[in-house]
Amino acid sequence: MYKCIVVTLSTAVFALLAATAFATGFSSLEERMSQAEFHAAGLDKLSPDELKSLDDWLRTHNTVVTTVVTTTPSGEPVFYPRDSDRQLVESRIDGPFNGWRGHTVFKLENGEEWTQQESGAMVCGSVDHPKVKIKPMLLGSWLMYVESCGDSLRVTRTK
Repeated sequence: MYKCIVVTLSTAVFALLAATAFATGFSSLEERMSQAEFHAAGLDKLSPDELKSLDDWLRTHNTVVTTVVTTTPSGEPVFYPRDSDRQLVESRIDGPFNGWRGHTVFKLENGEEWTQQESGAMVCGSVDHPKVKIKPMLLGSWLMYVESCGDSLRVTRTK
């Protein structure tokens, strides 16, 4: 009889907490975890007040930070300045140019090197020192436009 009352009371409290959490757009631990996970974590041993306190803490500390790490072809991480600090790069390819294929490395007259990040190829007529514009895109990526080809591709700075 005692177990029945405890289970009923616990269910009512959890339902109330779940309704309150749902109204605020927050998922409580009971909603996020399966019953087996909830039990394995020992959360079923908490009093309703302790569980509410834990959910409240999670609600205020529930910030997700995603970091995108881009790597060079050799696997080294490339660290970018903040998106607001990234500037358009305008230069020329150092030497003759006739297109790209695979993981082409583009050496620019300003000393920078950029590597093709996407598959694909583009054949352009042979051009000497064509103009390029490399502009920052979302999530740390860069888009290089080669004027003589009239096309662009995603690149990563490697030097």
